Amino acid sequence: MSATAQATKNQITLKGSVATVTEFFQHALSSILYQRGIYGPESFEPKKAYGLTVMAVKDDKLTAYLQAVLQQFSKWLEGGALQKVVLVVTGVASKEVMERWTFDIQTDKAVVSGSAPLPKKSESQITSEIQAIIRQITASVTFLPLLQDTCTIDLLAYTDKENEVPLDWEESDPRYIKNAADVKLRAFSTKVHNVEALVSYKADEDDMM
Repeated sequence: MSATAQATKNQITLKGSVATVTEFFQHALSSILYQRGIYGPESFEPKKAYGLTVMAVKDDKLTAYLQAVLQQFSKWLEGGALQKVVLVVTGVASKEVMERWTFDIQTDKAVVSGSAPLPKKSESQITSEIQAIIRQITASVTFLPLLQDTCTIDLLAYTDKENEVPLDWEESDPRYIKNAADVKLRAFSTKVHNVEALVSYKADEDDMM
């Protein structure tokens, strides 16, 4: 009886995976905005997640913006359409892209279509993998250059070509960085969705030689 219950508990449903990935983006994006100083500390508050203390957005306008974005991500994830999310950090005065936080998403389309059995993975394993990424984001101030200027953000979403783009989203160029250096971060998987993280930053030309 308990073995059956444990097996059921470890089954990953599509909706469960979507909720896990969406929640990850909520905490990851908030942590990046706080750690990189894009918004002032008064815009955040500490909360517990994944057994860690994370900085969550509390500014009303920023919260509304992120919630709207996350709702759309959730819809795309459920349809298996979301391939990549990129947080672009741009200098307000220079108009230069300073950082690109890229999250590549691979989806088990057979689970999305219902043609494959539900995969199994323990919640503790998934939490441990997400913890590692959040810790790396928290530590990013130790390996990324200081953002000297006031910066703004854009969120880019890459979806399947046949996917319809909502009216409140617009086409964008990739916003690549000139003289970029990359730092590969950890990955996590729900067995339905696999998320790989990478941060690119504008390196000094001396560092590129």
